[in-house]
Amino acid sequence: MYVPPMDLRRFHYSFLVRDLEATRRFYVDVIGCREGRSTSTWIDFDMFGNQLSCHVGTPVATANVGRVDGIVVPMPHFGAIVTFSEYEEIAARVASAGISFIVSPRIRYAGEVGEQGTCFFLDPSENAIEVKAFRRDDEVFAR
Repeated sequence: MYVPPMDLRRFHYSFLVRDLEATRRFYVDVIGCREGRSTSTWIDFDMFGNQLSCHVGTPVATANVGRVDGIVVPMPHFGAIVTFSEYEEIAARVASAGISFIVSPRIRYAGEVGEQGTCFFLDPSENAIEVKAFRRDDEVFAR
């Protein structure tokens, strides 16, 4: 399990899902999250040191309207920045689970500052997720 450095602040993101059991299977088995607290109406997950809180309801609709590096991406979306090996493992688990990619795994900004692997897909409630990995961690916020 990933434990972030003490000086790195974690985020909390709360959003709506249709089905808790499908959500549990997806975030644990496909993404690799650890389950935290839960009730009959919500589940918390540890997503690479950050807290996701999934509540039963009607999810916000996504639309493929964002543009990054000439590629259309879904909005809104959330995700995680992981290591390259974690990125490749997650992409492989998404593919082997039969989940379609909105944006297939690819390298963005190849050979440039901020080079990264990225992919987009939907969870069972159609919440858009991006998983990405930077070649050089110190370039996450590089301009």
